[in-house]
Amino acid sequence: MTAGEKIPLDGEVIIGSSQIDTSALIGESVPHSVNVGETVLAGTINKTGVLDIRVTKLFGESSISKILDLVQNASSKKAETEKFITKFAKIYTPIVVFISLAIAIIPPLIIPNATSAEWVYRALVILVISCPCGLVISIPLGYFGGVGGAAKRGILIKGSTFLDTLLDVKTVVFDKTGTLTKGAFKVSVIEPTNGFSKDELLSFATYIEAQSNHPIAQSIKDAYLSNYGRELDLAKVTNYEEIAGHGIRAMVEDKLVIAGNDRLLHRENISHDTCKVSGTVVHVAIDKKYAGYITIADQVKDDAAQAIQTLNQMGIKTIMLTGDNKGVAADVAGRLGLSSYVAELLPEGKVEAIETILKGSGKKEKVAFVGDGINDAPVLARTDVGIAMGGMGSDAAIETADVVIMNDSPAKVAEAIQVGKKTRQIIWQNIWMALIVKGIFLILGTFGVASMWEAVFADVGVALAAIANATRVLK
Repeated sequence: MTAGEKIPLDGEVIIGSSQIDTSALIGESVPHSVNVGETVLAGTINKTGVLDIRVTKLFGESSISKILDLVQNASSKKAETEKFITKFAKIYTPIVVFISLAIAIIPPLIIPNATSAEWVYRALVILVISCPCGLVISIPLGYFGGVGGAAKRGILIKGSTFLDTLLDVKTVVFDKTGTLTKGAFKVSVIEPTNGFSKDELLSFATYIEAQSNHPIAQSIKDAYLSNYGRELDLAKVTNYEEIAGHGIRAMVEDKLVIAGNDRLLHRENISHDTCKVSGTVVHVAIDKKYAGYITIADQVKDDAAQAIQTLNQMGIKTIMLTGDNKGVAADVAGRLGLSSYVAELLPEGKVEAIETILKGSGKKEKVAFVGDGINDAPVLARTDVGIAMGGMGSDAAIETADVVIMNDSPAKVAEAIQVGKKTRQIIWQNIWMALIVKGIFLILGTFGVASMWEAVFADVGVALAAIANATRVLK
């Protein structure tokens, strides 16, 4: 693929690197860098380099195809207001027709000097004024505008009914990894002791972890490279041994180095006074002497704290459910300002936790769940509103969810709720405007004050004004 071409199908880069414009798909204006081994999505545009891409999904399974399907089927799930107006029009229209017939026929028969022409004219005026097209057209258009306006912001809502449901959300439950955090480990603390320096601690830990492909080992290697910018001489590492469930032991030049969890220190009878450390920790000992520990943490997404703060300001309770340990969960919850959290959950445990939250909510209070993994799909289906991270989320989560956030930004959750509120506000403005204007002109028409020109304004003018008002939700 050369620069300027649109990527037709989802795939994986096998040769080359480039900048990809993803604005059409997820609304992010800044180009995204891709290299060999990374995934690219259909509908995005190759901006700079030349790429060889291996197709990984057929068009029917691609991201752009799913988006089109969501748009095409968005109207199949109508909101309650939309359903009410449709039913109202079915009852209202025949009633208005019979009232107009009565006005045209009865007054000339019972009122002296009344002419049929005058009352037929009044009946026609009332018939034109009473036309419900202003309501019937503008309200569905308002919901479609809400769905379209959300899509422009990178939020795909699978039907107007979910715009209404979002208004009543009083609790938002988040998954942790991949939702509030990036799912990528990074060294956060290097804590040496017993006379060792940070450089020594990190260097020995990197030597011993260098041969492992574990994400924790990779994060330690990345920290070393970012600090020193040079590779290690792995020829210095001998007698490498992995101890299942504990850690690693090896010789680095003439020193015995072990790195692992607290159980490994006890197994090797190494004296230490640091056992409980919050987060994921790697303890290091050199020649049977405790050298310190390195803490590795999942990186919190840049806008996660702001997202939680915005929801809290809106009076919405925020809860985190995670399978991670309590120490990590407590650290993330504290940094983000979450109302509460539940840790060490299996997939079925998340469903049970959601059931408890749903039972504790009021009758009109809705619960939303935000997740990205395959294990989140049952919870997304169980809650009142399921919100999936669509950028890196699993296909199962995206298919099950009612709302899909294309750029994986937690801040979009509050934005989706705000779009729902704005949509409802505009729709009720249209309803009241149409009813008040039509009511005034019906009275004027009945007494013969309103002419056909006023009737046309009360019908077409109100419809156009309502439609124009409905388009504001797109902005």
